[in-house]
Amino acid sequence: MRAVILNSSGRYADPWHRHSETSEALAELVAEAGFTVEIVDDVDRSLASLPDDVTLIVVNAGDSHAPTPDGEPSAEPEASVLESANAAIEAAIDRGIGILALHTAAASLRDYPAYERALGARWVRDRSWHPPIDEAAVHLVGNHQIAEGLHDFTVFDERYTDFRLDDVIEPIAEHEHDGIRHPLVWAREIGRSRLVYDALGHDVRSYNSAGHRALLAAALEWLSHVPAPTATAR
Repeated sequence: MRAVILNSSGRYADPWHRHSETSEALAELVAEAGFTVEIVDDVDRSLASLPDDVTLIVVNAGDSHAPTPDGEPSAEPEASVLESANAAIEAAIDRGIGILALHTAAASLRDYPAYERALGARWVRDRSWHPPIDEAAVHLVGNHQIAEGLHDFTVFDERYTDFRLDDVIEPIAEHEHDGIRHPLVWAREIGRSRLVYDALGHDVRSYNSAGHRALLAAALEWLSHVPAPTATAR
């Protein structure tokens, strides 16, 4: 099994996240799950030339449409690259691929409708937010296969809140703020493909949580079974 980690750099980088550090932590977890792992920095061109034998895409990248610290918009690649990348994502989803999207991935890859449809919910600038980073309680919910045998845990992390819901998601974990539960981790099946979004992962401290590591291991196991055995036509 071959995995590609899309590491935030270039127009996907931001001043709040050390994506290269979290990508290395993720690479260890993905390798432990049995994948051969490659971390790539040129997100758009790497997607445009995505090999057919890749069975897992890990999205650990920021919002390329967010203003840069100096207020200037980030340079976009050529339209042909964007078109080829979106076509490659669509083809991968059609044949069956696993997608693990972490933290800022809820705001990432905005130029790609295929990814937008797969994700199921979005971070919306000026609406979505998070409480101050802190020791947080994560509550497992539902009866999804990923949650089997797992228990509530704590993690030092940001808790993304108030996503825009675009489609049906199957919640696996939630956090509570001011008495209201918010989804943190969810799963989706899209035809022959599978996606897990995990809002945790602000920095490497997140991956020091045994509970978070166990959740990711279970998610990677589920994502490894593609084309999805329960696949239905989209």
